[in-house]
Amino acid sequence: MQSRLDKSPVATWWWTIDRWFLAAFLSLMGLGIILSFAASPAVAERIGLDSFHFATRQVIFTIPALIVMLAVSFLEARQIRRMSLVMLCIMLVLMVAVLYIGVEVKGARRWVSLAGLSIQPSEFLKPAFVIICAWLFAEHKRQPDIPGNLFAMLLLALVISLLVAQPDLGQTMLVTGTWGVMFFMAGLPWLWIVALGIVGASGLFAAYSVFPHVALRIDKFLTGEGDTFQVDMGREALINGSWFGVGPGEGTVKRIVPDAHTDFVFSVAGEEFGLIMCFFIMSIFAFIVLRGLSIALKEHDDFTRYAVGGLVTVFGLQSAINMCVNLQLMPAKGMTLPFISYGGSSQIAIAISMGMVLALTRKRPERRKQMGFVLAQRAMPAE
Repeated sequence: MQSRLDKSPVATWWWTIDRWFLAAFLSLMGLGIILSFAASPAVAERIGLDSFHFATRQVIFTIPALIVMLAVSFLEARQIRRMSLVMLCIMLVLMVAVLYIGVEVKGARRWVSLAGLSIQPSEFLKPAFVIICAWLFAEHKRQPDIPGNLFAMLLLALVISLLVAQPDLGQTMLVTGTWGVMFFMAGLPWLWIVALGIVGASGLFAAYSVFPHVALRIDKFLTGEGDTFQVDMGREALINGSWFGVGPGEGTVKRIVPDAHTDFVFSVAGEEFGLIMCFFIMSIFAFIVLRGLSIALKEHDDFTRYAVGGLVTVFGLQSAINMCVNLQLMPAKGMTLPFISYGGSSQIAIAISMGMVLALTRKRPERRKQMGFVLAQRAMPAE
C-alpha cells in the first residue's frame, strides 16, 4: 500500500486514479479470459487448431493491453492530445493503405499485416478521433473565431469516407453516433440536430440501396427469412441458459456457431452461466458509461468533458450493438464486445481508450483549485 506522504509517480497515480473505473476495466478483462476458455476451445477444434489456441492468445493479448492501459493512465491531458494526433495521422495513412494492400475477409478490406501482425487500423483510429474532435470542439468554444467545429466536420467526413470504402458500415455508424453525441455536448443548435438527423437517415437509406449485404441483413432482420442461423442460435442459447445456465463447458452454441468466441461470446456466457451473468456483464458496461457521463457533466474543462464523454460513448455504443445482435434486437453486425471478445487489435485499442479515460478522470487538486479561483473571480461584482 502506498503512503499518502509518498510523492513518487506511482504513489501519486494510485491516490489520484478513479479506482471504480479501474476495478470495472479489470473485471471485464478477467471475464474476457474466463469466457474465452469457455467459448473458444470448440471453435479451435472445429478448424483444426489446438483446443486452447484462442484462449491462450486471449491471455497473451490481455497482458500488453493491461500494460498499455496503465501506461496511458499516467499521461497528462496535453500528452494525450499529442499522442492522439500522432496516432490519428498514422491510422489515417494505414486506412488508405488497407484499401490497396489490406487482407480481404468476407469481401471487406479492414486489416493490414505489419511485421507479421494483423492490425485493424479503424480500431486504433476511434480513440484518437474522439480526442482530436474533443480538442477541436473545446478550442472553438474557448475562441469562437477558431473554426474547430468545421475542422471536426471535415475530419468526420474523411474518416467516414475511408470506413465506407473498406466497407465497414458498423464502425461508420459507431463513429458518427459518437461524434454526434460530442457535438451535442458542445452545444450545437437544434437546427444542426435536425440537419444531422436528416443526413444520418439519408446515409442509412443510401447504404441500404448501394450495399447488397447491408440490404440483405436488414431484410433478414425485418422478415426473418433467409440465413439467420447465427443470430437464431445466439438467441436460442440465451433462452436455453435460463437464469443460472447449463454449466461451464456444457453449452451447445459454441460448437456450431463460427463466431462464438468473438461476436457471440455474450450468448455463450448466457447459455453456460445464465442470464444472471448477462445482467452482471451489462451492469458493468452501464456503470462505466453512466459514471463517465456523470464525471463529464461535472467537469469544468471543456476538452476533458468532451473527451471523457466521447470515449465512454463509443465504448457503450459498441457494447450495446454487440449485445443487441446477440439478443436479435438489431441486424447482425460484426462488432466485438469490449475487453471480452477475442481479438488483438480490439483489446489493445480499447485498452488505449480506457487508459485515456483513467488519465483524464484522475483527481487533480491543483487544477480544481485553479478552476475554482477562476470561477470565483468571474462571480465577483465589478467595482
